[in-house]
Amino acid sequence: MTTASHDTVRALEWRDGGLYLLDQRRLPAEVAYRFCPEAGDVAEAITDMVVRGAPAIGVAAAYGAALAASAAWQRHGSGWYAGMAEDMAALRRSRPTAVNLAWALERMQARAAALPADADPGPSLLEEAQAIHEADVAANRRMGRYGAGLIQPCSGVLTHCNTGSLATGGLGTALGVIRTAWAEGRVARVFADETRPWLQGSRLTAWELAADGIPVEVLADGAAAALMATGEVGWAVVGADRIAANGDVANKIGTYAVALAARAHGVGLMVVAPTSTIDPAASSGEDIPIEARDGREVLELGGRRIAPAGEGVGAWNPVFDVTPAGLVDAIVTEQGVAHRPDADGIARLLEARG
Repeated sequence: MTTASHDTVRALEWRDGGLYLLDQRRLPAEVAYRFCPEAGDVAEAITDMVVRGAPAIGVAAAYGAALAASAAWQRHGSGWYAGMAEDMAALRRSRPTAVNLAWALERMQARAAALPADADPGPSLLEEAQAIHEADVAANRRMGRYGAGLIQPCSGVLTHCNTGSLATGGLGTALGVIRTAWAEGRVARVFADETRPWLQGSRLTAWELAADGIPVEVLADGAAAALMATGEVGWAVVGADRIAANGDVANKIGTYAVALAARAHGVGLMVVAPTSTIDPAASSGEDIPIEARDGREVLELGGRRIAPAGEGVGAWNPVFDVTPAGLVDAIVTEQGVAHRPDADGIARLLEARG
């Protein structure tokens, strides 16, 4: 059995001169794509969570930069570089926590700065965006192999949020590890936290796994500790939206609770993310900005109020939390694995990236 047989989902596709994004807000009830012919469309799609997951956001933003450059050439001719600034700023503002977005845009900006002013920059920047996309898929496959090698045969694994092909260029980070380990016969059962309030686990992770023929059991977030207490789980495998220089990890809200429960029950915690997710400028998790979203996401369900209406009932709705490095057993990247990660281990991963 090969990993490729469990890798059929794609969230991003460039064709017809624009970016097609699988609208993840409409899954699993409807498979629909949004066409983004302009950079502003990409920025709006990122903000509105049509596309989500740190690596996928970075890839989408790179394509958005290519669209910005092409549009600026059409509007401003040789002044295209300055002319694309507004679109680039909109892309940077679209999601603040995922460092992959800033990393991808910096790479695109550097490529743009090296181009001549008197030629259309669109083809060159599209080539760079496609290279970022292809590199992400290749990195996912390497991470899948590294992470799967840590899982003992016939293990149960728990994952939180969605870290598969919907969150990346393809295969996935944490879900890529699970897909690879399943194909190798290392995983006997897969459990997915529902992941409130956007339900990425029940809506997206379960949909991806079902599409690839991998059985999955969905559980309420609050049931994870009880599940671990049964001994059915050997590893909790999660992704990351930003990793600090000391190994602290920002990921979807609820990851910290999973980490605490895992440590209490002797379950390993594996964080899977490309080295582009590491932010050396953040010395610790305290330096990572945590995005907050509209409280209605917690107070309502399907557009209907489920909490009492009126004054005195509000909501605290952070999108991410920070798991201290001391609770992480392994950080798996395309450059290798940092066991019991600390500042030295993270530095070695960055050095290997070059």
